[in-house]
Amino acid sequence: MWIDTHCHLDTPEFANHLSVVIRATAEKNVKAILLPAVKVADCTHVKELTHQFSREIPGLVYTLGIHPLYTNKAKESDIETLEKNIGESLSDPRFVGVGEIGLDYFVEDLDSHKQEFFFNAQLDLAQKYQLPVILHVRCSQDMILKALRRRNIAGGIAHAFNGSFQQSEPFIELGFKLDFGGAATYERALQIRRLLQELPLNSIVTETDSPDIPPAWLREERIACNEPVFLPRITKELASIRGAEDIEFAAAVWGNAMQALPRWSTLCASSSNPHLAS
Repeated sequence: MWIDTHCHLDTPEFANHLSVVIRATAEKNVKAILLPAVKVADCTHVKELTHQFSREIPGLVYTLGIHPLYTNKAKESDIETLEKNIGESLSDPRFVGVGEIGLDYFVEDLDSHKQEFFFNAQLDLAQKYQLPVILHVRCSQDMILKALRRRNIAGGIAHAFNGSFQQSEPFIELGFKLDFGGAATYERALQIRRLLQELPLNSIVTETDSPDIPPAWLREERIACNEPVFLPRITKELASIRGAEDIEFAAAVWGNAMQALPRWSTLCASSSNPHLAS
């Protein structure tokens, strides 16, 4: 069985045919998907989607947060609203952490000070409620590590990680798993592929980041939209890059994700579906 630790099912690209996407994904034995919110206005919708499709994807879960790309339009009062949503979700077994949060110094028109305000405020919430976080790390490894080291954060996942091996080590030491997806399927992505080969297996998780970061073959076939249905093939290619067996790699990745997000592990362990209680 396969696990997608980062998938934006709530985006407009899927709005008109989401049930079809979910059904096709379930048929590929994808048993668990994490759906991260990217702005406060999406919190209720993200939560509703995970419950709506929980029968098809038993391990469908969500996190709540404000993505750095949305901070320009965010208001300081959104932190209070986010905390309210987090508090109301603590009793929901499908709520597993804070995210997607982070810093993005690649996109030039983002206000870095505003990004940092929202990132630090959300880390404070994660610490207050002892929740793991889903990190967006883009040209910002050092600043993110600095912020993490000032707090007692319960680990989590660094989404679409593309730093060096040396940059990865402190994230792992702080209890984070590193996410790999379609970017590693490009032969020219030498640094990401080398990192995937060098990292200890217990630090790796898999994602699609649908509808973004399409794998190489989608570009070749001129298919613009990535989907969670492609997760098994992406995972197999990642395993191949490491020289690992598909099933062993997938099983390790599943365990890593459950370790990174303990509430997810609790949900799957308590599920009536025997394939999730492993």
